[in-house]
Amino acid sequence: MIETIPDTLSRREYSRVDVYIPLEFRLVSKEECGLVKSRISGDLMLADFNLMPPLDDHPQKECLILLNKKLDSLIQMLALQYEGFHSLHFKYASISGNGMKFSSQQHFSLGDVIEFKMILTMHQSVALCVYGKVIRVENQTSGFIITVCLIKINDVIRDRIIQFVFEMERDMLRGRRKII
Repeated sequence: MIETIPDTLSRREYSRVDVYIPLEFRLVSKEECGLVKSRISGDLMLADFNLMPPLDDHPQKECLILLNKKLDSLIQMLALQYEGFHSLHFKYASISGNGMKFSSQQHFSLGDVIEFKMILTMHQSVALCVYGKVIRVENQTSGFIITVCLIKINDVIRDRIIQFVFEMERDMLRGRRKII
């Protein structure tokens, strides 16, 4: 049996790619629904630090810049670990700039809001926390195929997802060309 929401939200506007990515999801409670907002993980940790003074003629300028980059990387790694991104398992997803489709042992109902933690590996990897509203539920032999439309997402995050899809499609086309 297939349950769907006949709505403009279910129309495809962006290219879609089938991938295995580090992914975790959970049902968002009704109380949380009004508070959710998609984000790039680690950005919050780097937001309000005071900038270093100008290093125009400092003799160790290059060394200080390198140390600053290493500290930024360590802070971002700690933020990702704190938010649970280090323990994500690879799962199948069909992802686009507008939504996702994934398999689940857990049943979700039409209209449920789901939180997704995922890492998209591109030229520069990005850890995302995004939210989707369930628009389709299909029964399968062992579980369900769930389709969601992304909600509470800004253009920066949507562009990162679209860029990931584009890079994956390009890599697939390059792989096919090498075989032929």
